[in-house]
Amino acid sequence: MHSPEIIAQLEALDTRLRWLAAWTIHNANHLRPSRDGVKVGGHQASCASMSSIMASLYFAALGPNDRVAVKPHAGPLLHAIHYLMGNQSLDKLQNFRGFGGAQSYPSRTKDVIPVDFSTGSVGLGVAITAFASLFQDYLVAHGRLAPADTGRMIALMGDAELDEGNIYEALIEAYKHDIRGLWWIVDYNRQSLDHTTADRMFRRFDDIFETCGWRVITLKHGRRLAAAVAGPGGAALDKWFDDCPNADYAALTYQGGAAWWARLIADLGDAVAPLLAMHDDEALARLMTDLGGHCMASLLDAYAQAASDDQPCLIIAYTIKGRGLPFAGHKDNHAGLMTPTQIEGLRDQLGIPAGAEWDKWAGLGDNQAAALQAFVAASPAASLPRDRAFDAVPVPAIPAPMGEEQSTQSAFGRILFDLAKAGGPLADRIVTTSPDVTVSTGLGPWVNARGLFRRQQMPDVFRAAKIPSPQKWQGQGNGQHVELGIAEHNLFLVLAAAGLTAPLFGTRLIPIGTVYDPFIARGLDALNYGCYQDARFILVATPSGVTLGPEGGAHQSINPPLIAMGQPGLTHYEPAYADELALLLSHAFGHVQAPDGESVYFRLSTRSIAQVQRTDTDWQAGAIAGGYWLRTPSLGAEAAIVAMGAVMPEAIAAWEALREDIPGLGLLAVTSPDMLHRGWRAGNSHVEALLAPLRPGARLVTLCDAAPASLSWLGGVHGHPVVPLGVDRFGQTGDLVDLYAAFALDTDAVITAMARALAG
Repeated sequence: MHSPEIIAQLEALDTRLRWLAAWTIHNANHLRPSRDGVKVGGHQASCASMSSIMASLYFAALGPNDRVAVKPHAGPLLHAIHYLMGNQSLDKLQNFRGFGGAQSYPSRTKDVIPVDFSTGSVGLGVAITAFASLFQDYLVAHGRLAPADTGRMIALMGDAELDEGNIYEALIEAYKHDIRGLWWIVDYNRQSLDHTTADRMFRRFDDIFETCGWRVITLKHGRRLAAAVAGPGGAALDKWFDDCPNADYAALTYQGGAAWWARLIADLGDAVAPLLAMHDDEALARLMTDLGGHCMASLLDAYAQAASDDQPCLIIAYTIKGRGLPFAGHKDNHAGLMTPTQIEGLRDQLGIPAGAEWDKWAGLGDNQAAALQAFVAASPAASLPRDRAFDAVPVPAIPAPMGEEQSTQSAFGRILFDLAKAGGPLADRIVTTSPDVTVSTGLGPWVNARGLFRRQQMPDVFRAAKIPSPQKWQGQGNGQHVELGIAEHNLFLVLAAAGLTAPLFGTRLIPIGTVYDPFIARGLDALNYGCYQDARFILVATPSGVTLGPEGGAHQSINPPLIAMGQPGLTHYEPAYADELALLLSHAFGHVQAPDGESVYFRLSTRSIAQVQRTDTDWQAGAIAGGYWLRTPSLGAEAAIVAMGAVMPEAIAAWEALREDIPGLGLLAVTSPDMLHRGWRAGNSHVEALLAPLRPGARLVTLCDAAPASLSWLGGVHGHPVVPLGVDRFGQTGDLVDLYAAFALDTDAVITAMARALAG
């Protein structure tokens, strides 16, 4: 049992959080001067439905190492919690949703308060907690995190988030990996942005989660309503409550006591007469909206039950959207705002003097204020984990694989395998993952050497049966590869979770994920989500382009370089040669660890091409910066070929064919249009210096197995006319001879384009 004093303190904090959240949003929309006339917005009703859950969780239930992903629309409540604790400033609250103020949705990188996981794109903040739990287990199994320093991964979610497909992709993957220590708490207020949520589906969620090994705790009635259900006529009332459509319940909540009275009489008649006789309209409304998600005792009991072991737990907490606010239950309250008159009425109801709206304990007597402040100071929220200190992983020199002909995909696999064999700190911190394309993206040798990560030992049955196979995979706690099913959202969420282990758990991992290049687009929301919260990882996408000829258009990528160029927090490289890849991988291992670094995306190819012979290392700095001259132009040259990636042999062949006819012709090898473009925009431009030797008006022919716009912008650097070659329509099956001819990527196409450029 929980003491009445604790319950009373939590209820007082619930009221305080609900007020501060509502006032913060009101101030932003009604009091702060508006210079542009654009609605600021906020979600007063969504905060009100979650305030009891967050008050009880933060001030009574969290452990010292627990991490929480907060429902996006409950962001103002999180700011209010930290305001009460002294972690959030008044000016940030007053500038909520303003430039430099408290963010609309919790953000690791833009908020000053501790935020464990950024949220905003609904569903992703929930799903990442599953994979954060996985990597917490990974670090424990590898001896890099003490069991005593572990905590639960908790997601606070709106019920409408359960419509997001990535929730179920993560749920299935979590089941495969026997995820533990995970709580998902559902604010079941039965209203989404446009309407009330569907009735029938919610009765299946408990089945879905229980099938996947979760404990499901449903908090339907608060203590008062539970007592009424246990009394005379209670069985009928309980059944009515279960059968009542969500839309009807919401409307009754908004209408109030008289409507409740009329509806219960109409539906249940004499069965509820004794109950109705004991309640006036106001008391009946309070009783019928006494839901488990607002009952402190019920919530604390649920947390205690969930904490009894490490089984993942879904807590479905019935709540009222807009609870305690004048539009509680109204179907339009999701983005609704209280009027000045309404919020003044709420302020007066709470005894808060006009002008004292921002005071933390306004409306309370000195003794109650002091007691509540002391309660907050002694609560779990006061010792919530901040980002932890972590060490850097040294990066050794990485030699390029030997071989006269190589593909960048095979070179990648050989580099990782060599690292695995050599061992050392970097190899030990690498964790790889792939959505069921481990072998076909070059990771097989690495997994043979380092094994699959499993919480429980998983023998290689084929090997034990002496069935020949090049894949010798065994799962164990010290394995370093996380194999995933075919779900690209999960890939990027796993990379994001692994890429946050440094600040969350104090140990830097170097996550590397592989995927087919065209399927990056399937997980773009999750990729953007990982970059937004500054998770650090390496993405290797291969094979790419129409160069994957026989696979056909569905597997041939066109626009990923453009995606990468537009994605903040992600550096893109597309090397053509094995030595470029070795250099850029070495750079990437450091870049993902640098304070001002980013995640890195490599676009690789399965095409084996002749390697260039180097006589010096002068090209290396240029390759890291985005490009270098493979064939240096003469000063004042009238033309240059610019090429990237797998089509470099065609560019070289064209250069050889044209060099006598076009004196001083240059050949520029682009390793990153992304880096070149960034430098150009920043005004300290590597690409300006690269193109400076060409005469004004010199012609460029650009060539890439991607959208032509990936390189065509280079003409804007110095005003050079450009003929861009690339892929601008869906591919098809065929060998490279046919496809390169059809898509104008072959040597003849480059020669023809140069003739056209010079003629123009």
